[in-house]
Amino acid sequence: MEPDESNPSFAALFTRSAPVRRNRTARSDEKAAPQLDLLFAGEPAPMATPADTAPAPQIQRSIWTVQALVNDVRQRVEARYADVWVEGEISNLRTAPSGHIYFTLKDGDAQLSIVLFRRQAILLRFQPEDGMAVLVRGRVSVYENRGQLQLIAETAEPRGVGALQIAFEQLKAKLAAAGLFDAARKRPLPAFPHRIGVITAATGAVIHDVVTICARRSSNLGIVIYPAAMQGENCAAEVMAGLRYFNENSGVDLILIARGGGSAEDLSGFNSEALALAIAESALPVISAVGHETDFTIADFVADLRAPTPSAAAELITDSQHRIEERVAQLSYRLGRAARFQLMHARQQLAALSADSVFARLRQSFSRRQQRVDELRFQLEQTWQLRCREHSLRLRQASDRLNRQDVGRRVTAMRAQWQQLSQRLAHTPERMLRSRHAVLETASAQLASLSPLAVLNRGYALVFDERGTLLKSADDAPVNSMITTRLAEGELHSKVLQSTRKPRP
Repeated sequence: MEPDESNPSFAALFTRSAPVRRNRTARSDEKAAPQLDLLFAGEPAPMATPADTAPAPQIQRSIWTVQALVNDVRQRVEARYADVWVEGEISNLRTAPSGHIYFTLKDGDAQLSIVLFRRQAILLRFQPEDGMAVLVRGRVSVYENRGQLQLIAETAEPRGVGALQIAFEQLKAKLAAAGLFDAARKRPLPAFPHRIGVITAATGAVIHDVVTICARRSSNLGIVIYPAAMQGENCAAEVMAGLRYFNENSGVDLILIARGGGSAEDLSGFNSEALALAIAESALPVISAVGHETDFTIADFVADLRAPTPSAAAELITDSQHRIEERVAQLSYRLGRAARFQLMHARQQLAALSADSVFARLRQSFSRRQQRVDELRFQLEQTWQLRCREHSLRLRQASDRLNRQDVGRRVTAMRAQWQQLSQRLAHTPERMLRSRHAVLETASAQLASLSPLAVLNRGYALVFDERGTLLKSADDAPVNSMITTRLAEGELHSKVLQSTRKPRP
């Protein structure tokens, strides 16, 4: 955003010059000097007009420290923009371990750093995300360590979708990922509860409907009521207190959370993460009957059973008690049929039995068992003989291998080999020395034959000029020049008296 320079307050904020220190000789009615009345080293003073013959004022520069300048700008910015609303898109969202939230608010090509401290962050009803359009309220300040402009936010709310709906969807996704909505985690309700705990408002139609339906369908069912606020800021805390009370006082078989219908704001207390965790950690089964049939809360998803209305919850609780007589009648009928069948079958078996047949079956059973014993004995003898033959064969093989391994003969052979190697080792240095000496003599002879000194020994000489250059032609040695002749033994220094070049054949 471009600054509005036409705004008088903005101009007064950013155009106020820093204080300057003037020379004691400066006059109060001085005219404007170049460079905002500041003279720099080496700059000539302004030309005086004929009407003004007094010396030009000497103005010194006022130097700010970085910290003082940043503090002064921060104080002026905070005083001018103490409470502003800024709209933009979230990017670079970061949550520190301390609970503070840092992000950048973007709008076109402009961006502004936002910091939301932990005390304000825990009050948000939604979870900020990158790319979300939000409206942030706070005060503009300057972060002194980086000299960066930032907005210290007090609150934030999403643009478009309501904060309650966004918070509901985000918490629902989080708890679903944690497995709190899994069907395998939910516990079945007791078929015949003796006493139930109801968390609801102390007065109203809800408790009247629950008590009336339970009394009509199951006269032996006890009801314990825990009064709690069903809307407002204390709703979640009081419902959690009721859950703790019923879990610590185990006189009830299940817990019912009941409330009538209402707006999304009225039911927001049942979308609390803490309440959802308390329901999941409850040792007793929990039924959620909050709102009308079309109303859904986080408590409904976490509870072991969700009832569309409190009246429907009361009917579900007493359903088994209501049908107990029908179930008992069915079981009695099945039990009578099973008893009559078993009695008839026993009579038929008794009639078929006689003394001769009983003894014959006993003899047959004894004979079969004796035959089985004989078979097992034969198998045992065969297995024993087979194992004995295997062990005998393995023993003979091991004995043969041991006989082939004559330790004395192997020791004698190894001793002879050791003596042979010792003799070879004793003669090896002398043989190697003779071989290396012969190689050295051959190399010395070759080196001597290739040495330039060997040529000199045959009567040849090397001639150098005054600069030490080897002479290859008589033209290279002018008359009266000094030459050096290198012989096999010693050198000769001569002066050229005459130079004659012999033509080549």
